[in-house]
Amino acid sequence: MQSFQQDCVELALAKFRRGEMDRRTLLAGLTALGVGAAVAGKAGAQTPQNIVMVNWGGMANQAFGRFYGEPFMAANPGFRVVQDSTGPSAGRIRSMVESGRVTWDLCDSSATSAFLLGGMNLLTPVDYNVVNRDHVLGPTFALEHGAAPYSFSNVLVYDSQRFPTPPTGWADFWDLRRFPGTRLLRRDAAGALDAAQMSLGRPLPELYPLDVRASLARVREIRRNLVFWTSGAESEQFIRTGEAVMGQIWHTRAKVLEQESNGRFKFIWNQGILQPGIFVSPRGNPAGAAAQRLLASMLANAEQQVELLKFFGNGPTNPAAAPLVPEEYKRFNPTEPANAAVQVAQNGRWWGENYARVNADYIDMVTG
Repeated sequence: MQSFQQDCVELALAKFRRGEMDRRTLLAGLTALGVGAAVAGKAGAQTPQNIVMVNWGGMANQAFGRFYGEPFMAANPGFRVVQDSTGPSAGRIRSMVESGRVTWDLCDSSATSAFLLGGMNLLTPVDYNVVNRDHVLGPTFALEHGAAPYSFSNVLVYDSQRFPTPPTGWADFWDLRRFPGTRLLRRDAAGALDAAQMSLGRPLPELYPLDVRASLARVREIRRNLVFWTSGAESEQFIRTGEAVMGQIWHTRAKVLEQESNGRFKFIWNQGILQPGIFVSPRGNPAGAAAQRLLASMLANAEQQVELLKFFGNGPTNPAAAPLVPEEYKRFNPTEPANAAVQVAQNGRWWGENYARVNADYIDMVTG
């Protein structure tokens, strides 16, 4: 199952191949990355001044090296931020900590994993004496065991040629009479069941805890009219080819569809599912407290968060970033105040406590 972070990498690489991103931008930060590749490939080669940031590969190396690593190194000459692109899955973090062979300092993770791994005592709590909570939007972006320097959303995309009167929310997604045609959901319960619950009319402030039985039954209602995606490119392709006329996809893919179809494929922010790009620190990380200082820098640097929005599409999370976002990017920014106001912040704690069981039931239902 492809993660949002991996899909961002794929999108950026595609932009470079199409000539929409110059080589200078692509290669920014490669000096640090070359060191990072050497260090990350050797257990024990890390020195105390190195901080290893782990991402999901490809263009994330350049983006995180440039917008997170370089500003920190400029302000802290005694440290070197290096990138490891081997993918910081929850399973790998757990294996490292439990084996006592931790080589990672800061990992691009999720709220669900932060609650799950934190509850197992596998993560270092965020030191909010170092990390400033005022640099983060709302409580869902600053957790006990992780904090978010970026955001992303699940949104509803639709074919405007099929539906001149646009859908306004998930109730319309489930309305096959007024909006006939095949629907698209991710092959993952997180996001799909949140939307199903919203379609039943529960107010956004009262969405959690989800009524799992009712949400699964709601998906089952339209099962014969559903197709499922496992990667961002696949979600985009289902809409482009007309195999689905309406779907729930990541906002970054929705932006590509809208722009490249000259507005035929549109999306709405209303009832979008806003999620934090949480970074976590494995317990026993080699750089120790320096990882907290790097995380603090990532959250504090509003200007570089805006540059990441331009580069990847990831939404900034520092409240000071909103007025810095150029007008042409506000439409596609999940944390733009007008966009965030009509979305629901996904409850990472609830998903962290329930994901394994709920997702297994969801997969059984959609494949059965």
